[in-house]
Amino acid sequence: MATTRSVLRERMHWQVEDIAITGARLSLLVLTVGFGLAAALDLTVPVRTQMVVYLVGMVALNLPHGGYEHFTNLRHRGLPFGARYVGIYLLAVAGFVGLFFVAPVTALAIAFATAVAKGGHGDLHVMDGVVGSDHLQYRVQRVLAAFVRGGAVMIVPLFLWRDTYIGFSQLMVSMFDPAAMGTIGTRIETGAPFLLAGYGIALVAHLGGGYLTGGFSPDWLRDVGETVLLVAYFAVVPVVVSIGLYFPLWYSMRQSGRSAVAHRVESDDDGLSVQAIWAVFVAGAFLTGTVAATLYLVAPNPLGVGNLLGGLVAFYTIFICVIAMPHVVVGQWLDRTRGIWYVP
Repeated sequence: MATTRSVLRERMHWQVEDIAITGARLSLLVLTVGFGLAAALDLTVPVRTQMVVYLVGMVALNLPHGGYEHFTNLRHRGLPFGARYVGIYLLAVAGFVGLFFVAPVTALAIAFATAVAKGGHGDLHVMDGVVGSDHLQYRVQRVLAAFVRGGAVMIVPLFLWRDTYIGFSQLMVSMFDPAAMGTIGTRIETGAPFLLAGYGIALVAHLGGGYLTGGFSPDWLRDVGETVLLVAYFAVVPVVVSIGLYFPLWYSMRQSGRSAVAHRVESDDDGLSVQAIWAVFVAGAFLTGTVAATLYLVAPNPLGVGNLLGGLVAFYTIFICVIAMPHVVVGQWLDRTRGIWYVP
């Protein structure tokens, strides 16, 4: 299968997927170089501006793509399956919100782990479908690849932007229990060295193992380049901006490329009329808005204990975490037939 995908990639030069992958790489490269130069010149971006960038990136650019992933996953599956899928998804959302009330620090840790899983596992499927993963021949290699790719999102900025990282984590926890703010700061400080050590070992094992099985193959070289770019990006770009732009400019753009390949291999006919497609998107938007409104109403301090803009960032981050956990678990891990990151 991997060889077939490689041939397919070679024959489909500079189609939608090529533009998406190249665009994602260039976007992160430009941001990394730009913020690196700014740091060298001792220039800083105000936190207020960073928060605006975060909200624009995550709300206007990334959120619609999440709905599109579910749509493409369900459009050929039929009503009984779709109804079960949505029902389990909503139950998972309700359970995760409940966990934030009972144990907000634990819930936030799960939310951060979900971001690692989404970024890493999703990127692994992009490698399978578009970029190349022939050097990942064993399951342990695939696990390491997913952890290294996703770990760059949450673990790398923890060490270079720790004060901001802890500050926003405390603000998010304060939505449910202001008294737990000090607790989460202590836990992050305590666990940070172990996370860094584990990530460093995984990074070396991933790239070293890929070389041992694939040598200086094109797939391995692309993997090295992208991994180094991700680590550099999250190390140099301020954490609020880096996370806010990573998901629309890297995750969503690359998934669009994978989706284009999957659709071309299967069929260009989605079997739905334009009216039906719009109806599905409207229903999805309504459900998403309902989840956000419900979270705002039930949270004791929906904007935390910070200012308005910081509170909006905290609220939206919790909201996106609440829907991201079932997005990965229900949308991919429990859906073994297809899943949101389907590769033919």
